[in-house]
Amino acid sequence: MVGIVGYGAHMPRHRIKVEEIAKVWGADAPSYKKGLMLREKSVPPPDMDTITLSVEAAKNALKRAGNIDPADIGAIYIGSESHPYAVKPSGTVVAEALGATPDIHCADYEFACKAGSEAMFVCLGLVKSGYIKYGLAIGGDTSQGAPSDALEYSAAAGAAAFIMGTDNLIAEIQETHSFMTDTPDFWRREHEFYPQHAGRFTGEPAYFRTTMGAADAILKKSGMKPRDFAYAVFHQPNGKFPMRVGKMLGFTKEQIEPGWLSPTLGNTYSGASPMGLTSTLDIAKPGDMILMVSYGSGAGSDAFIWKVTDRIDEVRDKAVRTRKLLDENLTYVDYGTYAKFRHKILKNE
Repeated sequence: MVGIVGYGAHMPRHRIKVEEIAKVWGADAPSYKKGLMLREKSVPPPDMDTITLSVEAAKNALKRAGNIDPADIGAIYIGSESHPYAVKPSGTVVAEALGATPDIHCADYEFACKAGSEAMFVCLGLVKSGYIKYGLAIGGDTSQGAPSDALEYSAAAGAAAFIMGTDNLIAEIQETHSFMTDTPDFWRREHEFYPQHAGRFTGEPAYFRTTMGAADAILKKSGMKPRDFAYAVFHQPNGKFPMRVGKMLGFTKEQIEPGWLSPTLGNTYSGASPMGLTSTLDIAKPGDMILMVSYGSGAGSDAFIWKVTDRIDEVRDKAVRTRKLLDENLTYVDYGTYAKFRHKILKNE
């Protein structure tokens, strides 16, 4: 069997509440809190980017993997919309920080918010083929939203990392499926700092049709029903969408809540559904089945069915749990500090 050997997450401890953003722009904060189920979001400080998030998440994954030799990692793939360099890989920096050897394959992936699951999919395939012993897949972002844009209320920061292998599995992969169409609901051209989006078009036909397409297909392929799963994790651009798509598919709120981070974390883009999976694994029991479906604008979804193994009880507390990162040791900032952190205000040199 092939699956997850180690997993980990990381996120900033800084937060900003939606009311703080709304009062600057004269917006209706309750509409974001009730309509989109958003209360606050994470804010990365100036010294935190996709690479630093990836390194910390990967270190946590290594701890749960039993401190495997980083030299045995044959590939590192990082999915993100916010790689720090336009021309220079993130993966090589992470590889050296972890102590991997130069005899490794690195690549940076992009596919809007599903770039992280894209990395997971490829690592699983390479391990299953026997081409590599271990593969490290990371999804993370320090996402951007233009001032006063709806995205500013949700665009956040965080990362999740998964080491894929064949021995000492935490979760076995049972089935995968991907669903893709050319649906331009969200985009950012070269040299543009902020992304653009098609408003309500991003819900239907983009997010819901694509997520449903991947989920329905993998359920049919596996012969499973929503009742067969202990948990389900969906991409979470806000708090409302994953709950709504879960209900449409026949999942309950209780199945979704463990991985439902966006109300207080925000949308971590490529890290959103992978971080939801880390939070779910933190409480899952041996034998539990977990459905994970990512989503990325453009548009596509990757779906995975995981079966949790007995080893989860041995390793889950070898690294910090995702909910602990989410809920403890927080520092709240005002809009001015947030704008400075996110380079919305630049100092005149």
